[in-house]
Amino acid sequence: MKTPKRIQPLVEEGLVDEVLRQLMSGKEATVYVVRCENEIRCAKVYKEASQRSFKQAASYQEGRKVKNSRQARAMEKGTRYGRKMQEEVWQNAEVDALYKLAAAGVKVPKPYICFEGVLLMDLVTDADGNAAPRLNDVELSHTLALQYHAQLLQQVVLMLCAGVIHGDLSEFNILVDADGPVIIDLPQAIDAASNTEAAKMLDRDVTNLASYFGQFAPELNDTQYGKEIWKLYVAGELTPESKLTGHVAADTRPVNVGEVMKEIESAIFEEQERLRRMAEM
Repeated sequence: MKTPKRIQPLVEEGLVDEVLRQLMSGKEATVYVVRCENEIRCAKVYKEASQRSFKQAASYQEGRKVKNSRQARAMEKGTRYGRKMQEEVWQNAEVDALYKLAAAGVKVPKPYICFEGVLLMDLVTDADGNAAPRLNDVELSHTLALQYHAQLLQQVVLMLCAGVIHGDLSEFNILVDADGPVIIDLPQAIDAASNTEAAKMLDRDVTNLASYFGQFAPELNDTQYGKEIWKLYVAGELTPESKLTGHVAADTRPVNVGEVMKEIESAIFEEQERLRRMAEM
């Protein structure tokens, strides 16, 4: 097929030899199957911010590092330079997460390079060497649903032990290769230690898994793995070998109304600041 304009710089640099076909187009990127010498890989072409349906919410950007204070100020003000920096931070978040998670033993595609807004990485394949299907396209039995759910919980634990939370985990960004689930799409990944919404995002990721697999294995619908995993993490007791039960003992301590009101006021202030920044852009 004709080489897309965004991939042309990789061809000119000798990183890609041929674009074979488009694999998929999603809310944040278009993915192509490419040939790199004798290897078949994929090239993820990030869409411009104005074309993405998945917005760079402040909750995902919190805790992400930039190179210097000038970049931080530009991003805060929403200048053209600042928007360019936001794009770089957004794209680099996935690259950094992929390298970190691969090193931690998490099943993710192996990354090679991110060049001019194009991420080059391994093509995830099934047992026949074809592009692996998404989880939502795989027919599941009760037994297989439990098996895949357990494997993904283990991946979530490995990710958190590495300090990373996916932030948008669902059946639509999980592929299934010959050995089971592979987690993809990580530009919204957050740092568990520096993001104040980390607990909520982790619980949402895990709840999404329970809701999907619960269609095939209803016993998963009443589990609390997200809260259990986070409780172990906060206590410094979470390890890749942690045995999970899916249940958390109820907290019977009296509610601190003052602290609850502070949390509400803080949330209102953050939303007002977000709206103010948007109005200034």
